[in-house]
Amino acid sequence: MSLLLQITLFLAASLLIVPCAKHFGISTVLGYLITGIVLGPSILNIAHDASAVMQLGDFGVIFLMFLIGLELRPQRLWKLRQAIFVMGSLQVIITGTVLMLLIWLVFQQSIAASFCIGFALALSSTAFVLQLLNEKQQLNTSYGQNAFSVLLFQDIAAIPLLAIIPLLVGTSNTHHGIAYFAAIIAVFSGLFLFSRFVMRPFFRFVARSGASELLTAVALFIVLSTVLLMDLLGISTTLGAFLTGVLLADSEFRHELESNIAPFKGLLLGLFFMTVGMTTELSVLFSQPLLIIGGAMALLIIKAIIMLLIARYYQHNWKNSLLLGTCLAQGGEFAFVVLSVAHSQDIISNAIAQPVTLIVTLSMVLTPILFWLVSRHIVPRLDKSSTTAFDDIPSQHAPMIIAGFGRVGQIVARIARLQHIPFTAIDSSLQQIHFVRQYGGTLYYGDATQPHLLRAAGIEHVKVFVLAIDHVEDSLRTARHICLHYPHIKLLVRARDRHHVHLLKEIGVVHIWRETYLSALGMAYKTLRELGVDETEAYQHIELFKEYDESLLNEQQSIYQDEQKIFETHRNALAELEHLFERDAEVQQKEPTTKCEHTDPSNLSRKDQ
Repeated sequence: MSLLLQITLFLAASLLIVPCAKHFGISTVLGYLITGIVLGPSILNIAHDASAVMQLGDFGVIFLMFLIGLELRPQRLWKLRQAIFVMGSLQVIITGTVLMLLIWLVFQQSIAASFCIGFALALSSTAFVLQLLNEKQQLNTSYGQNAFSVLLFQDIAAIPLLAIIPLLVGTSNTHHGIAYFAAIIAVFSGLFLFSRFVMRPFFRFVARSGASELLTAVALFIVLSTVLLMDLLGISTTLGAFLTGVLLADSEFRHELESNIAPFKGLLLGLFFMTVGMTTELSVLFSQPLLIIGGAMALLIIKAIIMLLIARYYQHNWKNSLLLGTCLAQGGEFAFVVLSVAHSQDIISNAIAQPVTLIVTLSMVLTPILFWLVSRHIVPRLDKSSTTAFDDIPSQHAPMIIAGFGRVGQIVARIARLQHIPFTAIDSSLQQIHFVRQYGGTLYYGDATQPHLLRAAGIEHVKVFVLAIDHVEDSLRTARHICLHYPHIKLLVRARDRHHVHLLKEIGVVHIWRETYLSALGMAYKTLRELGVDETEAYQHIELFKEYDESLLNEQQSIYQDEQKIFETHRNALAELEHLFERDAEVQQKEPTTKCEHTDPSNLSRKDQ
């Protein structure tokens, strides 16, 4: 069977199996693995040339590492240095040592074999974890960034690990030893100079040509040529792709490269996971089920516990520590490479390499299931058991209370502080509380919808209550309580949208600010000025829009629950406003406009008031 036909069958099967897996809540990564197992030699045996398909799938990992490098400017790498070099090194050294001793004592392997297997299993799957976190939209969380940092160190650590293996049997060659590291330094120095003085000017030359399709060709050329060079020199292709991305991270063409490579990365990465599933030999699993299943479970538990303890040592909370340990618990693609090199050097036999390889594969298969169990069933219980009691707000007589310390509440508080106006701020987000207190701010943890908490905050003595709670129902509940029990307080409320305004007006709130309304008007005013509209004329247009929008809002108050009527009034108001703009333009064309006095918009606003 030709390679093209095999790839076509793989793609067709993935289009059927992966969406079905997603329908049942199974991650796409696990869906690709299942596809590979079904098509592999253990079940349908469709793919006869697994090595050729796997070689193509490896480009998915290479493109992934290149894109990761593009996201990492040297400044960002420096900021992540502690997580990369401290947490990463501890994870690799501790996990590798524990697994090495376990294999040496339990399975009676030699020190060299135990070292290779233990440290190979200590490495997690960069492609697998990043795809999983991306799919769960958790990559930008604190534990997601720490997971990325640890994975980055593991990828770097794979190079000296591969260099040490021949030394364990007393051999050395040009690819491993002093010449190996000298080649690495020379290559990356050359890549730095090449990217700075050749590639970027060439990219500008291609961009000026106007042939947009050539930008994709340049992006592919950069990655493929780097991989070819690394392969010729015997250097890790994935690390080479990553460092090439880092060298181009501060280039003005970074986003162009990313958008051109991303589609190939996604497709080939899926093919890589399918090849991992395809190489899973279920016959070995059936012949040694206790060893394979027990080994995979032991690997997941040991790695998760070690990473959990390291994260807790660096004062990460239980939730993030548990999720970090879970997502890094599996074996990785570098384990296949390390085991293959160790086998070629006769450090480990084929009878050992096959079960260990299957343990790594099974741990990858089980990771999405374990991650789902932890995030869905254990973490919510952990959150409930670790709920923090609300603060006891000391009795005080501040003239202002700010409820909600998000985007709006923070600005009001900062301005009040600059004017030396005392205030009491309340928010229900623990993360927000900790952040503000780190910088010396006074912010209390509490629920502003609770009447007793408002009394404790001294609501009887305040003159102004700023209500900037993000949750609409909580905002309405608090506003209703204040209007009913403290009508003398000036209540200033932030509304999320027009519907929120209608609900607040129905309660009796008078002073309401729509969240993005004034910012949008300010942007519109600046847009008119940049397009050449006179300052006074631009301001008058904005004021005219404000006047009609406010009248439209008042008109819709009585019918805001009837969507059809709101649509009609909105459409009529727009038509009327357009007509007024046209009339204004006609008048300006017929009658020469007298030169208006240069007026500051803020002064006009005061005159109107």
